Amino acid sequence: MMTMENRRPLILVANDDGINAPGVRRLIDFISEFGDIVCVCPDGPRSGQSMAITMSDNLRLTRLDDYNGAKMYATTGTPVDCVKLAIYEALDRRPDLVVSGINHGSNAAINVLYSGTMGAAFEGCAFGIPSVGFSVTSHDHGFDLSGYERFVKDVVAKVLAEGLPEGVCLNVNFPSEPTPPTEMRLVRACKGNWSDEYDKHIDENGEPYYVLTGTFTNEEPESTDTDDWCLNHNIASIVAVALDRTVDLSTMNSKLSQSLKLVKFE
Repeated sequence: MMTMENRRPLILVANDDGINAPGVRRLIDFISEFGDIVCVCPDGPRSGQSMAITMSDNLRLTRLDDYNGAKMYATTGTPVDCVKLAIYEALDRRPDLVVSGINHGSNAAINVLYSGTMGAAFEGCAFGIPSVGFSVTSHDHGFDLSGYERFVKDVVAKVLAEGLPEGVCLNVNFPSEPTPPTEMRLVRACKGNWSDEYDKHIDENGEPYYVLTGTFTNEEPESTDTDDWCLNHNIASIVAVALDRTVDLSTMNSKLSQSLKLVKFE
């Protein structure tokens, strides 16, 4: 008989590439030994959704055929909706871990703010559940992910065993070189930004439309302690990301304090 003391951990898997994306199935394959898995993913691609939630439309949650022992669900919502629906509707107990991915496309640096993959991880973190997002820099859904298996297993095993600090989740990114990485480092997010983000086109009616594109610029390319540097040198990166983005006022310098020009109301 399975008791509270000896039951297997419950792991919730989500993503933003959709329930049919190969990355989520490889993630399930990699971590199936660690616990009972329930997978709740969008019914189609939801990249760039960050922590968006569905408020104006009805949400659907559909049970699908199991995959490699995992219970599979698809929803019409966002990656954050996946986590919320799982916890409130699909699961019979609180999960011990939330993992998101494996996403196709880097979520390093400033990308963490736009990422639906990390949105799901942030939502798990908001529930107080240890949460990890996994991504690979390649956008090719046919890219071989097998070289990352040992890294995924290592991270999942350690987080299950030791947990994470309150309000902190992990953003794990893998390089997509032909030779898999042999090293993983705990680093910080590099400083950088996207530029020229929209291509303008003209449709058959002569009306303009725009396609999101752009080039990422690392503003500190020589800094060896950042995620972008690691990925450019075939090293997997881990960045610890805090859910609370409040500025610590005790460290705010006087110039910034003056610039805020706080108004006192009598």
